[in-house]
Amino acid sequence: MIFGVLLAGGIGSRMGNAEKPKQYLNIAGKPIIIHTIEKFYINEKFDKLYVVCPAQWISHTKNLIRRYIGETGHIMVIQGGDTRNETIMNAIRQIESEYEVDDDTIIVTHDSVRPFVTHRMIEENIEYAIKYGACDTVVPATDTIVQSDDKKIISTVPDRSRMYQGQTPQSFRLKKLRELYESLSEDEKKTLTDAAKIFVMKGEKVYLVDGEVSNIKITYPYDLKVAEILIKDECREEE
Repeated sequence: MIFGVLLAGGIGSRMGNAEKPKQYLNIAGKPIIIHTIEKFYINEKFDKLYVVCPAQWISHTKNLIRRYIGETGHIMVIQGGDTRNETIMNAIRQIESEYEVDDDTIIVTHDSVRPFVTHRMIEENIEYAIKYGACDTVVPATDTIVQSDDKKIISTVPDRSRMYQGQTPQSFRLKKLRELYESLSEDEKKTLTDAAKIFVMKGEKVYLVDGEVSNIKITYPYDLKVAEILIKDECREEE
């Protein structure tokens, strides 16, 4: 079985004075979160999609799905957790309460504010997760990366040819992800930035899926302007 988990727990604090979390802002006349859901909804490989959002936005999210996609039992909206990975764990617990999962069950996680994910990226995430057990979507770093231990001076400059910028989707064997996460100490959990790091911390291999520069995460007001341009380009390609 294969499940999609769309992470919509952000509150959009870096978007400035937005009246709602960034995933509910509109681009091209439609909420960002709907653009993202649609990319997964058209893929027939998913047994079910789970949209995970703050409790106070569950009703609104359901209403948006009904309005733009229709009444469907293929998409479930559930409450997220206090952190990104706790949100994923909430989705896993929901899946395990509904289905008899096994060692081959796959979970494809994706940021709801990355609406430009492509069919190819989703397909390769599924393929790599089935084959290898864990994968992360990345693009090569184009800027020089500097590391500063004290946040004042440069400590080291890593070899850029070995550096990548992480995107999503990130995909895993569901049971393995849960087991590794549950094996972490509370201090280890505090160091997490995403689910792929759980595997790396435990010495597990995470394979790379090629992302796209256009697979942006809409975070700042400037990103909304870029997104409008990208949406127009997508529409022209579909004509």
